[in-house]
Amino acid sequence: MSSVGIVGPGRAGVALGLALSRAGYRVVFHGRHSRELPPPLTLTVGEAPPWLREVEIVLLAVPDDAVAAVVASLAATQAVTERHTVLHLSGALGTDVLEPLGAHGAALGSLHPFQTLEATPEGAGALAGAVAGVGGSANAVAVASALARSVGLLPVEVPEERRTTYHAAAVFASNYLVTLAGVAERLLADVGMSPEQARAALGPLMAAALEHALADGPAAALTGPVARGDAETVRRHVAALPDDVRGLYRELARAALRLAELPAERRAAIEQALRP
Repeated sequence: MSSVGIVGPGRAGVALGLALSRAGYRVVFHGRHSRELPPPLTLTVGEAPPWLREVEIVLLAVPDDAVAAVVASLAATQAVTERHTVLHLSGALGTDVLEPLGAHGAALGSLHPFQTLEATPEGAGALAGAVAGVGGSANAVAVASALARSVGLLPVEVPEERRTTYHAAAVFASNYLVTLAGVAERLLADVGMSPEQARAALGPLMAAALEHALADGPAAALTGPVARGDAETVRRHVAALPDDVRGLYRELARAALRLAELPAERRAAIEQALRP
């Protein structure tokens, strides 16, 4: 079984490292500062990993804006050679950022779990059943796909030129879903609900809507005034909302209108209700 070195002991790196360790890989970590990792993971600290010549696969689990600097640091060691596969975990970056490490023949690519992760054993378990976006050279894609399958991820190759769009989809599905929950909680607070009451109200509603959308498709799952063509309710919503939420409501309603199957007259009425 291959040895895997992971640079960056953050949430994604640790979750993936734990899962790979469970799958039988020897996993070592490196970071700029000392910190405690869940067993059996171990951490080296300093400028460059001392274990580069001991591993076959190097994963860069650092923030996107730190990848180039880490690549430069690793390239300066001249320890990354044709025996290595180097993968970053970014969903947005292409493999061009890794090019300095390809000078001596290393296979370059990416492995991005399409999942929100925590640096815990439970976070490692959350990988099973999720998709992983993979990319890069043919050899790198093969290695990334094998790693993904070993921890229960489903690898899907993402074209280099579409990675930003792919990552934006992840942001909509995860970050903005949480943002919408925050907006709805704030509106329910204006009604007089406590945070606990608001979350109790939102949880079943959001869970049911998401379950329906994933089972039957977003268009079939769409409910509410836009889906019904109820322009008067939309107009009242727009008038009642705070100024900083009104624009968001309009944009989301327009997106919902693109999903809705409405007669032309009702569609036009909704469009009119959404105009400033």
